[in-house]
Amino acid sequence: MLVDDLGFSDLGPFGSEIPTPSIDRIAGEGWVFTNYRTAPMCSPARAALLTGLNPHRAGFGFVAHTDPGYPGFTCELPQDAPTLAESLRAGGYATFAVGKWHLTLESRLHDAADKSSWPLQRGFDRYFGSMDGFTSLHHPHRLVRDNSVVDVPEFPDGYFLTDELTGEALAMIDELRVNDASKPFFLYYAHTSVHGPIQAKRADIERHRGRYEAGWNALREARFARQRELGIVPTHAELPEGALADDARIPSWDSLSDEERALFARHMEVYAAAVDEVDQSVGRLLDRLEQLGELERTIIVLASDNGGTAEGGPSGTRSYFAQFGHSAPLPENWVRDVPRDPADIGGPRLFSQYPTGWARVSNTPFRSFKSSTYEGGVHAPLIVSWPAAARAEGGSDPVEAGAAGLRGLRGLRDQFVFVSDLAPTILELTGVPPLAELRGRPAQQPDGRSVAAVLADPTAEGRAAQYFECVGRRAMVDGEWKAVSPVPPRREEGAAGGTWELYHLADDPTETLDLAAADPTRVAELAERWRDEAWRNTVFPLDDDGTLHANRPESEAELAAPVVLVPFRPPLERFRAAQLTVLKSFSVEASLVLDDGAAGVIVAHGDQGGGYLLAVEGGAPLISYNAYGDMHRSRGAALGAGPHELLLHVDELEGLRWRLRLEVDGELSAEIAAVPMLLGMAPFTGISVGYDYGGPVDWELHERHRTFRFSGGTIERLRYVPGARSRHDPTVLRRIGEAVARVAD
Repeated sequence: MLVDDLGFSDLGPFGSEIPTPSIDRIAGEGWVFTNYRTAPMCSPARAALLTGLNPHRAGFGFVAHTDPGYPGFTCELPQDAPTLAESLRAGGYATFAVGKWHLTLESRLHDAADKSSWPLQRGFDRYFGSMDGFTSLHHPHRLVRDNSVVDVPEFPDGYFLTDELTGEALAMIDELRVNDASKPFFLYYAHTSVHGPIQAKRADIERHRGRYEAGWNALREARFARQRELGIVPTHAELPEGALADDARIPSWDSLSDEERALFARHMEVYAAAVDEVDQSVGRLLDRLEQLGELERTIIVLASDNGGTAEGGPSGTRSYFAQFGHSAPLPENWVRDVPRDPADIGGPRLFSQYPTGWARVSNTPFRSFKSSTYEGGVHAPLIVSWPAAARAEGGSDPVEAGAAGLRGLRGLRDQFVFVSDLAPTILELTGVPPLAELRGRPAQQPDGRSVAAVLADPTAEGRAAQYFECVGRRAMVDGEWKAVSPVPPRREEGAAGGTWELYHLADDPTETLDLAAADPTRVAELAERWRDEAWRNTVFPLDDDGTLHANRPESEAELAAPVVLVPFRPPLERFRAAQLTVLKSFSVEASLVLDDGAAGVIVAHGDQGGGYLLAVEGGAPLISYNAYGDMHRSRGAALGAGPHELLLHVDELEGLRWRLRLEVDGELSAEIAAVPMLLGMAPFTGISVGYDYGGPVDWELHERHRTFRFSGGTIERLRYVPGARSRHDPTVLRRIGEAVARVAD
């Protein structure tokens, strides 16, 4: 089980105050790893976990939203690298996946895309979840079952994705057992929690009410004290303070107003509820396995894909997409947190993210956050459980024999383990050999190695060394030493150049004392070691000036061509829809034939995180524009029965703004003069025609009409016509692969 953006201290066995009884149970029956490291971002970690390769060799030097044309950044799993699922399926296992995938390049998520990197093509028999990096838990922007999008006309009140994912996982297990009572299975459950937007069910949020009134300074100290008591951190470890603890980005709790404290505490109550819900899902799975009599024989691995994230900023946000995933520089007057009722945080009306102060608590006792190569970005929780290992006496069954070898040896493990070690470990424990050949080619050898010996022997050696890289930030761990370069080097400084810091992790596991000045020779050696590892692992080129990921393949240009959409189908996929609208002017052409009383949504794009729609209500056209939570509306004159031509112009203005003008039969009918553009990953929900799919753009309209399916007439034609790209769009389309072809010639 993989949890998204979960900090090192967010679970009970790692010092959290959040009750996690089910996770506590598997920790008590297994091994708690205190020195597990992962990649600084989610897709790289997932690629390494499933292949055993280092992230860049697996094609994921970055998350699956880029393709600048280099081997380490293809954001596609290599076709000659067997996934854990492919090896286990070849070994006789049923293979299931639910939840977040995020291992397919975003330009290949649409319905006509090459699906060679979708779950079923990478070893899974069944899949259900969100292929994208995250989604709303109350109204998922897009669900996929196996190789097809799920057509959801309307989500019922009280729907919650974590519950459905767990139900789907249980159904997969049950349906296997109905037909085969003994076939082993592999379940890859990748939670969409606790990635932003952070959401939870109201009842779960209420259970955590008041838990965080003492503030982030006090909670961090309390977690650190518990970690020492539990032995999760050594007694000599120090909690970073001041600049080392990002104090400049985090206001002191005592300096906040009562209103700010209440708002920020609410953010963390919701985060705690989301962690609580992950634990509940673990409990449901454990209960079913116990009912089936299979819990004893089941190997359970629970981990986080990277450290907690600071993307919410000093004050957090109730407008997640107002500050997430932008490539264009924002104007000074940009509103990053649209004021909304704090009681709505976590619910279906808000897309929120907790403040940086709580992210620091999540990463206790380490410094920095997700995407950093300091320990806060890469040091994560890992629990491995195998109840049979305590009682098995061995036998001919490889699983029983393996469990017997681990009998009675459980508890804390402080050996260095990296995410790419997990697949080889699981294969050894299950007795399944990795595939030697894949798609007619010799399989790549994994970079990771099994740490099964560490489970059996508390004194066994762990990993010795590992490189790290993320957006040019570098680190090299070698034994007890770690060199960190928190900013990319300038080109003239060379791959191993720039500023490096040095920490002796045995004495200073939280990176509080930089020894670089005292030991420049060791720094130089580790920097050179990092460079050698980087060349071996296809890390280059570094994103040394922030422009690497602006490069994209020219083949994506066809996704921005004018398109005619069909009413009442599942929405156009998120990235495909974005090519028509984001950082550009565009227009929407609608040809209607109305009867008396015609009403409903003509087209909708987006959700409560930001979006727009065009509808007919009360006989008149309505434009609704949701600017990251700030609603704007304009109505036109009543429309009579008969044919009508509607033309919605969305034109760019200075300051990253849009003006919306609706023409009906050639005459201006309604206008919204100036609103903030929807940028980055907004609108997140794709384009639906004839209804407002999923998370509603306009909540008040939703309360009156739900999805407001168009009726009393027909939508004869709905066409999007993209206009010129904004000058603020840094994207550069390149003929990727052409230079390689010329060299080959």
